[in-house]
Amino acid sequence: MGYLHCQVLIIGGGTAGLAVASRLIKNLPVADIILIDPADKHYYQPAWVFAGTGITAKEASLRDLKSLIPERVHFIQETAESLHPGDNFIITDKGKRIDYDYLVLAPGILADWTGIKGLRESIGRGGVVSVYSFEHLDETWRNIRDFQGGNAVFTLPGSPVKCPSAPQKVMYLAEEYFARKGVRKDSNIIFFSAKDNICEVEKYIAALNKVIERKRIKVFYRHRLLEINPLAKEATFECLDTSRRKTAAYSMLHVTPPFKTPDFIKESRLAQTSGFINVDLYTLQHKQYNNVFALGDAADLPTSKTGAAARKQAEVVAENLLRLIKNRPMAGSYNGYTSCPIITGYGKVVLMEFDYEKNPRETFPFNQAKERSSMYFLDKNVLPHLYWNYFIKGKL
Repeated sequence: MGYLHCQVLIIGGGTAGLAVASRLIKNLPVADIILIDPADKHYYQPAWVFAGTGITAKEASLRDLKSLIPERVHFIQETAESLHPGDNFIITDKGKRIDYDYLVLAPGILADWTGIKGLRESIGRGGVVSVYSFEHLDETWRNIRDFQGGNAVFTLPGSPVKCPSAPQKVMYLAEEYFARKGVRKDSNIIFFSAKDNICEVEKYIAALNKVIERKRIKVFYRHRLLEINPLAKEATFECLDTSRRKTAAYSMLHVTPPFKTPDFIKESRLAQTSGFINVDLYTLQHKQYNNVFALGDAADLPTSKTGAAARKQAEVVAENLLRLIKNRPMAGSYNGYTSCPIITGYGKVVLMEFDYEKNPRETFPFNQAKERSSMYFLDKNVLPHLYWNYFIKGKL
């Protein structure tokens, strides 16, 4: 039990929460910020694709969360249990009441391993793997490394997920590894996606379709995973257009789980019926409560949920919140920018960058739809360095 008050309360110590805290602390003359999160570790999750395919060690993707909290920000390692936006306070799982003047919500979203029948019982054993779990990265790489042929099946749900390009990346790397090992001729690579196309942006669709054609990958769009039968090693999918079911045998099944917002968000007055936080698309201010902002994966924003998106959103939230504190008009506007580096093989990346309207918003002065080794080096080596040393510290 206990009682605290702060000027700014940040819920979430992920990419978005840390970046906002770092930007605010530099610009508030009297720092009065509390950040709460139950975790003791912080992960750079884009590295999990490299770890799950044997390219890097998974341990390189984590740090102690306390070491990343900006100085003068008070860190409370607890979980938000209930939100009371009408009265400007929250209650934590330890019974602590925290009153605030302003609230920033960046709690992220959670993999729902119970959201597909048979997934919880199957994950990490019998060929069922995923790069969406730190715990199962070693098993994912072991299955790719020891694959001897058969059906290698990869899935993507239609609901919002973290980094929706990750299953493609793993699939392309696995296919190339099978070819190098000499088992590709005995293998079928199959991609079941609940989406309408390989990606959302017209410019990059043609480039990625060429990759699929070159790698001889069989794709079923508008198919969502319903059930896994680990004894029979079969996965059942539903066609979203006809409601017909299709069963596929697998030797290896890489699953992208559905994701959900934390219960304290879904049960609050801050969320849409979808469970995601109801904010203005451009200012990221809550549509009902003016002293509340939300960003990152849990915000109801029609753009891909990536760390690059969270970084840009953090700039806007910090700027608008500081202006609100100083009784100035908000000027920050988020255009939906996100970035998805698509690893198409060892040493090759198509770097997608786009906005709400699915228009390319490319950083470099060349055609990023072309597979490039330089963009692979950027994704594997440069971005992790920038992340740990600049992005979450609010320097870029």
